[in-house]
Amino acid sequence: MENNLSLYRIFYTTAEEGNISAAAKKLFISQPAVSKAIARLEQNIGMPLFLRSSKGVSLTHEGTLLYSYVKTAFENLNEGEEQLKNLLEFSGGQIRFGASTTLCKYVLLPYLQSFIQTNPSVKISIVCQNTNETLKLLEEKKIDIGLIGMTSVDAPLPEHLKYTQVQEIEDIFVATKDYIKAMGTKDIISHSTLLLLNKENITRQYIDHYFFENHVKVNQVIEATSLDLLIEFAKISLGLGCVIKEFVLQELASKQLIQIPLKNPIPKRSIGFVYSDGTQPSIAASRFVDHIRSY
Repeated sequence: MENNLSLYRIFYTTAEEGNISAAAKKLFISQPAVSKAIARLEQNIGMPLFLRSSKGVSLTHEGTLLYSYVKTAFENLNEGEEQLKNLLEFSGGQIRFGASTTLCKYVLLPYLQSFIQTNPSVKISIVCQNTNETLKLLEEKKIDIGLIGMTSVDAPLPEHLKYTQVQEIEDIFVATKDYIKAMGTKDIISHSTLLLLNKENITRQYIDHYFFENHVKVNQVIEATSLDLLIEFAKISLGLGCVIKEFVLQELASKQLIQIPLKNPIPKRSIGFVYSDGTQPSIAASRFVDHIRSY
C-alpha cells in the first residue's frame, strides 16, 4: 500500500466532517497539514477525491467509492480496539474446556461456578470426551484447557503441556447390603457381576491393570459409559460397582452403598487441569488458571 494509514485517517475524518477546518480541529493538526495530506493522497491515487467550495468540501464520485471502503476499514479497526479493551478489562473472552462427563460434573462445575461469579461475561464451551480425546483436542488447539485423571502407570505428558493437580481420587468397589449378604463368604470380586466403565475409558484401563497386577479373576461384567450409571446400577443391586470414592460419599455415609475392603487397595489417582505451556493463552484462560491455583 503506497499511502500510509495517517493519510487515510485524514481523508476519512475530512469526509466525515465535510470541512477541512473541523477535520484539523478533530485531528489536532493544522489546516495546511490536512490540505497537504489530501493533496498528497489525490496525487498518489491520480484523481480528485474532494470538491472544494466556500461551505467546505464534498466527496467526488471516486472519493465516495474510496470512502465506503475506508469507512469499513476504520470501523473494523475501532471494533477490534474495543474488543481488546474488553479483554484487558476482562468483560469478555472465551474458554474452551475438555473433560469427561464424570470429571465435568464432579470437578469442573464447582470451579466454573466460583469462576463465573466474578467473571460473568466469559463465554464457556465444554467438550465431553475421555482423557485421550481431551489430550488430542488440546494438541490440535481445539480446546484451551483440559481436565484429566493421571495415574502412576500413565506415560508422562508432553513437555509443552503443563499439569496442575487439584485433587486426589480413590477407586473403590461398592455394593448394597443386600447384594453383599447374598454373596455370602465368597471372594466377592471374583464371583460378582462387576459394574465397570467401557474399555475405551482411562479409568477402566487402570482397573484392568490393577486386576492383572493383583491376579484378580473377573467373572461377569456389565459395562456402562458413565460413572453415574455405574452408581445407579450398584444401588439396585445389579452387581459390584467400581466407582470413585470421592463421588459417592453421600451414598457411603447413608449406607446406601457399602465399600468392599480390598487386600490390596487400588492406588490413588490424580486429577488436574492441563494446558499448553508453549503458546500464549487467552486472557480468559490465564485468569482461570490463576483461579484454580488459588482455589
